[in-house]
Amino acid sequence: MPIIEVKLWADQTRKQKADLARRLTEATVEVVGCPPRAVSIVFEDYPKSDWAIGGVLADEL
Repeated sequence: MPIIEVKLWADQTRKQKADLARRLTEATVEVVGCPPRAVSIVFEDYPKSDWAIGGVLADEL
């Protein structure tokens, strides 16, 4: 049973997450050969102030 963890900035919409979940599931089924119902995806949302890139908080970029 594949479990996929996705960490995103908190400004992603429900539709974007649904589309991503569908595509990740399709790719996992194709590569791993498991049924779609075996794929679990967990989204973790973070505010940009809790994420740094190159030593700079993302909300300052």
